[in-house]
Amino acid sequence: MKFKADEIASVIQQEIKQYESKIDVRQVGRVLEVGDGIAQVYGLSDVMSGEMVEFSNGVMGLAFNLEENSVGVIILGDYLKINEGDEVRSTGRLLSVPVGEAVLGRVIDPLGNPLDGKGPIQTTETRPVESVAPSISERQPVREALQTGIKAIDAMTPIGRGQRELIIGDRKTGKTAITIDTIINQKGKGVYCFYVAVGQKESTVAGLIETLRANGAMEYTTVVVAGASSPAPLQYIAPYAGTAMAEYFTYKGGHTLCVYDDLSKQAVAYRQLSLLMRRPPGREAYPGDVFYCHSRLLERSCKLSDDKGGGSLTALPIIETLEGEVSAYIPTNVISITDGQIYLQPDLFFAGQRPAMNVGISVSRVGGSAQIPIMKKVAGGMRLDLAAFRELEAFAQLGTDLDAATQQRLDRGYRLTELLKQGLCKPMHVTDQVLSIYAATRGYLDKVPVSRVQEYEAKMLEYIHTSEQGLWDKITEVGKLEPEIEREIQRVLNQFTEDFLA
Repeated sequence: MKFKADEIASVIQQEIKQYESKIDVRQVGRVLEVGDGIAQVYGLSDVMSGEMVEFSNGVMGLAFNLEENSVGVIILGDYLKINEGDEVRSTGRLLSVPVGEAVLGRVIDPLGNPLDGKGPIQTTETRPVESVAPSISERQPVREALQTGIKAIDAMTPIGRGQRELIIGDRKTGKTAITIDTIINQKGKGVYCFYVAVGQKESTVAGLIETLRANGAMEYTTVVVAGASSPAPLQYIAPYAGTAMAEYFTYKGGHTLCVYDDLSKQAVAYRQLSLLMRRPPGREAYPGDVFYCHSRLLERSCKLSDDKGGGSLTALPIIETLEGEVSAYIPTNVISITDGQIYLQPDLFFAGQRPAMNVGISVSRVGGSAQIPIMKKVAGGMRLDLAAFRELEAFAQLGTDLDAATQQRLDRGYRLTELLKQGLCKPMHVTDQVLSIYAATRGYLDKVPVSRVQEYEAKMLEYIHTSEQGLWDKITEVGKLEPEIEREIQRVLNQFTEDFLA
């Protein structure tokens, strides 16, 4: 076999042209001690705060504490495989997660690794987990409604796109149920949903994913899971990772909804990390910056200005209270950061009032500007009426004789309370809600027995959808309680109520 010298020369010339001198310069350190999800590392003097580092066995870590002679690293994976003396390399990049259309419909961990067995996430785009919240000039007021499909919330504590509405209550009072109904209600409305489960039982999360799938909501939803068995570092970064994935769509002019379930467990994970890192403890042993931990997360939720594309990121953080203690450290912190709260009361829940919303304490600081005009008009005085009814109810239990006007207010209150009961995974269209609430607040239910209120509502809506669909379409299209529309509603309700009670 003969070699051709000119061919060999041309190949060598091409290789020389393509050759680029690249020197791999990395800082390398050594593990001084490791345990409980953290490691003390010596030798990484130039590492950035929040930079990713790589251990010799491939596990990633995050530079958390920058000390004089060492770096405190939180380990994002199995710390049992890391030993004293192992090599640690800096990577020069901040912690990032995969973003884009590819994450929709998936169940992933806070680092973007799939947990649903559907193969890797096919995307080239990433976004840093921590990013600066938009400035005041980059925001605009919240004016657009985000319909939850839950009558009690849409009528009395409305949520707008770009708002942060806290859901707070004891365990097992239906906090997660509200957020799941809200996600299901976004079907066909162009809102991308992100559900972040922090410290939840994995069996609970599996059931929740199945509910979303059964209702066709997984197509536009991403579930980020840092379960109860996940290490504290993953539970701590999970809400930030979910927010980064949502922000990708927000900054492209889209609308997103992020549920953090729940931030009290994230605070506990952060307390664990801080105490292990020997940061000074403050009230209830939480570190001094636990307020900043939540504020820098929730301030990223907003309605962007038109110059920035007009996208929105709505946050529904959940906080679990102990024995209804709303004035505890973490609940008060988060209440002060958010734009209102929905307080769920165990007594109401066990009395069969679901959602078990305490009308007196629950507020929305965005108020009626996040409601469509017809809902604002119809449900205007309902919140005050219900709060007054609760006081009257307590007074009536004393067995005193009541005058006719008080008795009438009590009777209407009982019917309104019954009307606001709503089953799981049954979100209602806003026009249906308006018609139901109009019937209750304008006295059409006064002669209907309390036990038949739910039946009245179901049959009334069925009657309108079968016989008066034109009116329903008109209400949906106009969105205002114009005199002509109101006369039509009154005509239909008068006719139906008469037939129902006959």
